[in-house]
Amino acid sequence: MNTQEVADKLVQLCREGKHAEAIDELYADNVVSKEPKGSPMELTEGKEAVKNKTIRWEESVEEIHSASCSDPIVADNHFAIVMDIDATYKKHGRMAMSEICVYRVADGKIIADEFFYNM
Repeated sequence: MNTQEVADKLVQLCREGKHAEAIDELYADNVVSKEPKGSPMELTEGKEAVKNKTIRWEESVEEIHSASCSDPIVADNHFAIVMDIDATYKKHGRMAMSEICVYRVADGKIIADEFFYNM
């Protein structure tokens, strides 16, 4: 898959709420994932670790009130999307969040992602 195809597939799976499946299908084994500095999961390396991070996040959610994922913007081997979510978390209550997600693709797989949001 080229970068546009990877981006389109990721957006489709995210819109369907299939985040773990997206990692299984689209992420490279040696992916590097970055969250904002100071966050609990600031750096995560490897597909299984990224998948586990995603599963832990899903388990922390009590209820999703709304969620959206923009169409991707693609440039060469990078793409970006905006994700918005309004959710009630088991430990923190209800919070709305908007983030910019940037991905790097090589050989048809996501090799890096980085998320930008206010903590």
